[in-house]
Amino acid sequence: MSLNRREMLRLGAAGAGVLLSTAASSQTVWRNVVPSTALDPLAPAPARIAPAGVNPQLFQRAMAALDSHRPYIAARDFIGIVDFSLGSDQARFHVVHLPSNSVESHLVAHGRGSDPDHSGFLERFSNDFGSYATAQGTYRTADTYDGKYGLSMKVDGLDATNNNAEARAIVIHNAWYAEPEMIPEHGKLGRSEGCFAFSRKSQWSVMSRLGGGRMIYADKLA
Repeated sequence: MSLNRREMLRLGAAGAGVLLSTAASSQTVWRNVVPSTALDPLAPAPARIAPAGVNPQLFQRAMAALDSHRPYIAARDFIGIVDFSLGSDQARFHVVHLPSNSVESHLVAHGRGSDPDHSGFLERFSNDFGSYATAQGTYRTADTYDGKYGLSMKVDGLDATNNNAEARAIVIHNAWYAEPEMIPEHGKLGRSEGCFAFSRKSQWSVMSRLGGGRMIYADKLA
């Protein structure tokens, strides 16, 4: 399934209507996904129990980030949480629907500068130019555009640890090396240059839910 720019912007602005999974896949894990409803953008993030499949400590960090960046995150229905403690063979990009505490999880690649030995695990974060690494912190989704990998979505870094994201051209895009078929063949995904790289199916789902200035929080637990 493909979307043009107009359709992607419409989905992001409208709050990202939820899709149903059409086939079982190692690429995506679905858990009790329900239609979107908006949260009050001025309300502080309430204390919550982590949804199934999301590390509770990481979830609380993400909720604290959502509250901390409240003036910059207008839409607070869906958030993205990326658990880089996990290897790239696991569905570690969690799209959480906060009103229902349901979650949909996807495979996502990390930057080659974060995994120089290509072990499949992120070893370090970097916000530096030319590092080709993934950066830690809070992101806000921005505009879509047609680029090297087709339809892509820009992200803005809201923390000192990732505030070079826009200048480094860190974006959400799809890539052949992030397709689920890479797992049985190689035991891991390929590596990006610091971007959030997904399969085509996952990219569409992630962008449709998290577009329109929603938050993505990327971190790794010690």
